[in-house]
Amino acid sequence: MAHAVIPGSKATAHAHPTALHLLRATPETCHWGYFDPALAPVLTVKSGDLVQVEAVTHHAGDAPDIMMDDAVRHIYNTIPEADRNPGVHLMTGPIYVEGAKPGDMLEVRYLRMTPRFDYGSNLAANWGHLHKEFDEKERVTIYRLDRATHQAEAFYAYDYPGKYETPGKITNCPECDRQTALNGVRVPVRPHLGTAGVAPDVEGRVSTIPPGAHGGNIDNWRIGAGATMFYPVAVDGALFSVGDPHISQGDGEISGTAIEASLDVLFQIVLRKDFEFPSPLLETPKYWIVHGFDEDLDNAMRNASLDMLKFLHEERNLSKNDAYSLMSVSADFTVTQVVDGRQGVHVRMPRSIFPTEKK
Repeated sequence: MAHAVIPGSKATAHAHPTALHLLRATPETCHWGYFDPALAPVLTVKSGDLVQVEAVTHHAGDAPDIMMDDAVRHIYNTIPEADRNPGVHLMTGPIYVEGAKPGDMLEVRYLRMTPRFDYGSNLAANWGHLHKEFDEKERVTIYRLDRATHQAEAFYAYDYPGKYETPGKITNCPECDRQTALNGVRVPVRPHLGTAGVAPDVEGRVSTIPPGAHGGNIDNWRIGAGATMFYPVAVDGALFSVGDPHISQGDGEISGTAIEASLDVLFQIVLRKDFEFPSPLLETPKYWIVHGFDEDLDNAMRNASLDMLKFLHEERNLSKNDAYSLMSVSADFTVTQVVDGRQGVHVRMPRSIFPTEKK
């Protein structure tokens, strides 16, 4: 198993055998639309433990006949619509990490993401970037997954009746006007989590919609199997939750959603007390990726720039002048998403350009 380690740091040693926990999504283990430090944990783990989690999409109701089974339908029928707020995402957790304290980092090594069904939903939503250009109409496109080729193609599409406002609304799609869409077009399947993170240190519920220092709705398709995320811990136990699973998304997420589809996710949680970082940090086999967020895209760009500067200076031991030059000639800045209220920019720095990791 590959261990992702921030340069200059060491992963926390584990004196106990690694345990594997199974966390199924049920009405008792899910919370809908929020992070909350007062929410009781549904699972307690030690640093180094493995967790197999069911992450259920809040868009399963767009095609319930093919995106739901009895367990998913039970969640939808049990959690009241009035309790799905202030955000929209169906979250599994929270997970309490023994020994985690504010100021620590939670290292989450995503190892496997397996689609639960062969179908997913994309919504051209009222929060989409070009909603007005489409006469403020909303449209659902259902995609079918080909597991053999790791591609997806449009299965059918329909115009959503009315306004898509209720999280988890179940549409009677057998009665809708199903239309063909994207004939012959196939898109790569890239399973990932749109929303995951720790509980912020604030009183009451925090919406799952905007991303932030705690993680949340980052919507970066690179947060998939083989990637490692580092989340700043804000409260005792971290209280880590996952949700908003996707099987594909482009940078920008311009229509409002990705291909929303339930996933079974395997990850390892490692508690880090040997370094800190102010924002969610992503490590992939090829890149270090820093995220910046703000309601203004220019400010999101600036925040990403400042945090990448900090990363290169403190973790790669570059002078700030050298780091600034390197960012201009080697880093790629990209819009992560523009549809979550607080917009996102991520900056990728290739790992291959650096010499051997410093000791």
